[in-house]
Amino acid sequence: MFDFLSDAIAGITWQRALVGVGIFVATFLLNLGIVSFILVKLPADHFRKNHDEKFWAGRSPALRMAAVIGKNILGWFLVALGIVLSLPGVPGQGLLTVLLGVMLVDFPGKHHLERKLLHRPAIKNSINKLRTQFGKRPLELD
Repeated sequence: MFDFLSDAIAGITWQRALVGVGIFVATFLLNLGIVSFILVKLPADHFRKNHDEKFWAGRSPALRMAAVIGKNILGWFLVALGIVLSLPGVPGQGLLTVLLGVMLVDFPGKHHLERKLLHRPAIKNSINKLRTQFGKRPLELD
């Protein structure tokens, strides 16, 4: 076990370390951009209890079902990828990837959890500041 660790540590070069840092920064910026884009594009009343808009409402039922299944598959893939990226030694932004995946996945109690998180002043203020920078109304919460 210790031989494996010493070989792994001895194999780290400046070039490999810089590549790892580059991947970390690139995935951080990509994830931050995607999460920011989604938060800005959400309707202001998305997190209200009376907001009951279905994903791809108005489309044919088969197309809507395929989109919902695809969205959930992508969400669970991102959650799994985020968990892998959270492991030590793996470059990337694991927690942001998990957050993005959870935003896509449908599960019981998701909206309650989202509203509970959004009632925290620091989170709500950060999101509303981002939305106002892009000319969007602040989120309306119950």
